[in-house]
Amino acid sequence: MLSEREKMLAGELYLAADPELVGLRRAARRLTRRFNETAEDEVETRLEILRTLLGRCGSRLEIEPPFRCDYGTNIAVGDGFYMNFDGVILDCAPVIIGENVLCGPGVHIYAATHPLDPEVRITGLEAARPVRIGDRVWLGGGVIVCPGVTIGDDTTIAAGSVVTRNVPAGVLAGGNPCRVIRPLAG
Repeated sequence: MLSEREKMLAGELYLAADPELVGLRRAARRLTRRFNETAEDEVETRLEILRTLLGRCGSRLEIEPPFRCDYGTNIAVGDGFYMNFDGVILDCAPVIIGENVLCGPGVHIYAATHPLDPEVRITGLEAARPVRIGDRVWLGGGVIVCPGVTIGDDTTIAAGSVVTRNVPAGVLAGGNPCRVIRPLAG
């Protein structure tokens, strides 16, 4: 029988109130609180906390506080990742972010979701779907990336967009729901 954590990572319905998951979220909250309380000149302390919090990260990494996540361990970011103020990553499923990805202020990336059926939802069961963001992607300020979305390499998502489905590589996309606006020159 799978643990609730194993169900969560497998994309099955799971109970977020499971003691193991609650403990893992509390550990992430402690680390993000420490991170968010650092001073602007504590660059090495910030990096040390992020390397403990995140599942995998490149050597060049910068996240501006405040930052929030569910677990941290399900987040992998490539080299050259930058996230501006007020970033949120709900990593109930893997969130895989490529190299040289830039996130404007207030970018939210959600792997967490809930059942649409209200009878199932009120039982406390939740779900999650992986998010993948390619290399050299720019997410403008206030972008929301929804569960299960893949964004291709070299794509720019316009500020304020809500990305509800996959976006191909090498395009400018924007809006709510986010749609391809035009290809970007290579």
